[in-house]
Amino acid sequence: VPVLLFVAAPYIRRYVAGGRCKSTARLEGKVVIITGANTGIGKETARDLAQRGKCSARVIIACRDIAKAEAAATEIQAETGNQQIIVKKLDLADTKSIREFAENFLAEEKQLHVLINNAGVMLCPYSKTADGFEMHLGVNHLGHFLLTFLLLERLKQSAPARIVNVSSLAHHGGRIRFHDLHGEKSYNCGLAYCHSKLANVLFTRELARRLQGTKVTANALHPGSVSSELVRHSFVMTWLWKIFSFFLKTPCEGAQTSIYCAVAEELESVTGQYFSDCQPAYVSPRGRDDETAKKLWSVSCELLGIQWD
Repeated sequence: VPVLLFVAAPYIRRYVAGGRCKSTARLEGKVVIITGANTGIGKETARDLAQRGKCSARVIIACRDIAKAEAAATEIQAETGNQQIIVKKLDLADTKSIREFAENFLAEEKQLHVLINNAGVMLCPYSKTADGFEMHLGVNHLGHFLLTFLLLERLKQSAPARIVNVSSLAHHGGRIRFHDLHGEKSYNCGLAYCHSKLANVLFTRELARRLQGTKVTANALHPGSVSSELVRHSFVMTWLWKIFSFFLKTPCEGAQTSIYCAVAEELESVTGQYFSDCQPAYVSPRGRDDETAKKLWSVSCELLGIQWD
């Protein structure tokens, strides 16, 4: 058995690694925002996009932890030679921080070509954001919903442009519980994560519908099971992730579908889709429910105090 495992190991790793983005698209003169790009797949996405072309893209790393973000930016600058890796403070658990980030960005940058809503939380003990939203829903869905709303006009002005929402296979286990959106009646951290990832898929679907004809596309994706800090809130999951790390994607492998959605030439006019391993993937029936998508949009606007028609 050990010999068989040794022989099979490279094939197993190749299978686990999944699809790779083969696009050689260059990003000269483009402006990109990636949330949560100080670690994991966000950092690897930033690293890849930073080196596409001689006169490289401006890559804005939008993070809560500035020290980690500065370290990541310095590393990417040294490796790619791209000095246009910009660190900006963004706390998706606080709408005030989101609004400040957007205000500063719009004052400083005249264009925005790619917005990658990558940051996320997973398996948090019950807690609420600064605005009283359940943490998974608040960060993973509402925070990115507000950020996209605030930056949308700049994306339209810069079109063709792309919005990339990092969701998860976990959306299959989610449902939008309008009667208890903030988990005050019942709460399970695993299900709360699933619900928020379903919200990402539904948001993408409705956003793409509303953006028809603008040359701004919106797509969602599942990065795969990735060895990252995302499971840090769960001792059991952290332990399991270490034991089974051989069967998990590396952050670089997990970033491939995000990169694909951001740059692949063949996706220039593709919108409202869901990808995994750099190809279209199956969406759960709940993720294809247009009525729920429209209701979630309306409720999200209400919670955030915005009008987005």
